[in-house]
Amino acid sequence: MSQAATTDPAAESPPPVTLPLFTLATMVVGSMVGAGVFSLPRRFAEETGVAGALIAWAVAGTGMLMLAFVFQSLAVRRPDLDAGVYAYAKAGFGEYLGFFSAFGYWASACVGNVTYWVLIMSTIGTIWSALGDGDTAPAVVLSSAGLWAFFLMIRRGVKEAAAINRIVTVAKIVPILVFIVLALVYFRADVFAGNFGGADYAGSLFSQVRGTMLATVFVFLGVEGASVYSRHARRRSDVGKATVLGFLSVFAIFASVTIVSYGILPMSELAELRQPSMAGALEAAVGTWGKVFISVGLIVSVLGAYLAWTLMAAEVLFVAAKDDDMPRFLRRSNHAEVPLPALLMTTVLTQVVLVLTAFSNDAFDFALDLTSALSLIPYLLAAGFAVKIGASAQRDTVGGRTSRGELTIAVIATLYTAFLVYAAGLRFLLLSFIFYAPATILFVMARREQGRRLFSPRELVILAVSVVGAVLGVIALVTGWISL
Repeated sequence: MSQAATTDPAAESPPPVTLPLFTLATMVVGSMVGAGVFSLPRRFAEETGVAGALIAWAVAGTGMLMLAFVFQSLAVRRPDLDAGVYAYAKAGFGEYLGFFSAFGYWASACVGNVTYWVLIMSTIGTIWSALGDGDTAPAVVLSSAGLWAFFLMIRRGVKEAAAINRIVTVAKIVPILVFIVLALVYFRADVFAGNFGGADYAGSLFSQVRGTMLATVFVFLGVEGASVYSRHARRRSDVGKATVLGFLSVFAIFASVTIVSYGILPMSELAELRQPSMAGALEAAVGTWGKVFISVGLIVSVLGAYLAWTLMAAEVLFVAAKDDDMPRFLRRSNHAEVPLPALLMTTVLTQVVLVLTAFSNDAFDFALDLTSALSLIPYLLAAGFAVKIGASAQRDTVGGRTSRGELTIAVIATLYTAFLVYAAGLRFLLLSFIFYAPATILFVMARREQGRRLFSPRELVILAVSVVGAVLGVIALVTGWISL
């Protein structure tokens, strides 16, 4: 008996992988620091001065921190919902809105990947003028070649190794910290004072702050990073600590990059810098080597981030299909356990949006803003679900009724994400509908495979709203009322 006990496979199975607080915090940092931070000097200078930037970061920091707390709370209260952010929308507001949330989260990742290629081409464009700002025909062709090269590599099962991750992390953080330090060394108080109130073109302070909101959403995407790995935390309380620690670290970096830039160049000159504007700002301070230094770090960082987010986007479709929220063909994977149909759909959508950038007035800003707009529905529904379970006791909620503090945080997060939808404006709301409405085909396919009724009366109302929004969006594009 004792011998049998010693050879029990269960007894010899390795202990579950646990992650310490620091590792969880680095996951938050790694998922949030990407291409967006390298674009902040120009993005903010186009909209506001120092005063507006300080207010914008205070609003964005508070709102996103509340949203981070929501994800942490939901991970603890509803540990059964581990299929991704969209699972909260499905549990709270039904399968159709859950599907829209899954699709929006996936589409935002695909469109976000376009910003990587645009930024890389724009960076190389300082040497090869044919690439322009990343939106010329040669830039689109070269980006497309890189896009499909990554597809062929990933389909063979190639994923980031730990060593590559370490290199990418260093490539992300070191150039940014060097930029902040050098910007402080070459800081010009008179220029900073001149930029404080904003320029005449910036409009009222409220409009200035509103104009920066989509940029802050983009750089904060991934704030839910620690909650994704909550099951692996050594202590459940570490998830909340890691979220706060990682978020505050990234927040300090993002805000510092923005504010110190106002001490290098006047707003009008910052707003005219080509992307990545961080490279141009550092060049103005220290010379050509500063631009080269930032550019090299950016390319290494962005390529690593592109690989990680491509895998994540494919995984969203794959997991949603396994939960019967997407058609069954998206469940399939190849011999290397890569979800090939999901990866192909991800690459195709990225390619389509990449082509659209050639028709955009500002390819990078267009892709950045559309990425942010598409992510707002999943975030808004997740925050709304937290309010729902906080306002009424639900049998599936772990730990009993939520506290008043949790409910207050959820309400603030919901109001903040609702404000972001307003800040995005009608233009990006209609463009989002153009993505969402056709995606219903996938929902119909999944329902037919399950032999279920296609739409309930409530879902028909949602369908009608999305179709009307998409039609209005197409009409607005054709008539020139809105432009890319």
